[in-house]
Amino acid sequence: MPDTVLDGARYGTFTLRAVSQRGDAARSRGEPRRDVLLTARFGTGDGALVLVAVANGTGAPDAARELCDWIGTAVGRSHTRLAEDIRAARRGALKSGLHRLTDRGYGRLRTRAAELGVDPAAYTAPVRCLLLPAHPDCRVRVFFGAGDGGLFRLRDGVWQDLEPDAREGDTVGGPVLAFGDGRASAPGLPADWEAAPGVTPHDAAPAPADPFRFRASVARPGDTLLMCGTGLAEPLRAERALAAHLAQRWAVAEPPGLAGFLADAQVRVKGYADDRTAAAVWEA
Repeated sequence: MPDTVLDGARYGTFTLRAVSQRGDAARSRGEPRRDVLLTARFGTGDGALVLVAVANGTGAPDAARELCDWIGTAVGRSHTRLAEDIRAARRGALKSGLHRLTDRGYGRLRTRAAELGVDPAAYTAPVRCLLLPAHPDCRVRVFFGAGDGGLFRLRDGVWQDLEPDAREGDTVGGPVLAFGDGRASAPGLPADWEAAPGVTPHDAAPAPADPFRFRASVARPGDTLLMCGTGLAEPLRAERALAAHLAQRWAVAEPPGLAGFLADAQVRVKGYADDRTAAAVWEA
C-alpha cells in the first residue's frame, strides 16, 4: 500500500484533485495506510462519467478495497445510463439505482465475510462516492454512499456542510433547487443488470449498518465541492483555523496543481492524526 496516492484531471467545466495519504499515527506505528481512494473515467468525450470513491478501511482494509472495486465495476457497466439520468435530472431514478448498487456492494462484503469465517459486522467499511459528468452543459454533481465522512461546498468563500442527515434514513438528500422533481421515471440501472454471483438481491438484503446517503446538486461557477473521509472531515468541522486556511487557498479562480493540493491536504492539526483522503472539484 503506497504511503500516498494523488490524482487529478480536467473535464468539461470541472477540475478534479484527489489524494489519499497515510496519517501521522499510522506512520509512527509503522502501519500502512488504510484509507482507499479510487478514481476512474468511463466513456470518452462529452459522454464520459468520472467516479471518485473513498472508503475508510480502519477496521477492515481488505473490505474497503473490495467495496471500492465493486462499486467501480458496477458503475463502469452502467455508466452510459447513469450519465443519461444525470443529464436528464432523473433524481428518483438515480437515487433508487445507486441505493441498490450500494446495498449489493455491502451484500458482497457479507458473502465474503462468510467465506472467510469472520463476523460480517467487522468486515465492512464506510464508503462515499461522487459521480461527475464530463459534459460541459451539465453541472449536476451526485454524491452517494454509507457511513461517516464529509461533504462540503465552498461558495463565495464560505464553507457549507452538505452532509445528508443520517437520521432521515433512506430519504436523505431531498430535492435540490433546480434539480428534478424527485419522481423516478425508470430504474437507475438497466433492467438486465444483475448482482454478482452470491450477492443477495437488493430487495431481500439486510440494510448496511449505516443508512444510505444521497445528494444531487447543481454546481455554480466558482464553487468547490469537497468529499472526504473522517480523517479530514472531523478537523475541518472542529477547527476554524483549518477551515479558514483551506477556504483562503481554494476560493480562487485557478485550482491548485497536484503538488499544491497535496500540501494543502497535509496541513497538520493537533489531535488529528488519521489517514486523510479527499477529492475536491473546482467549477470553472
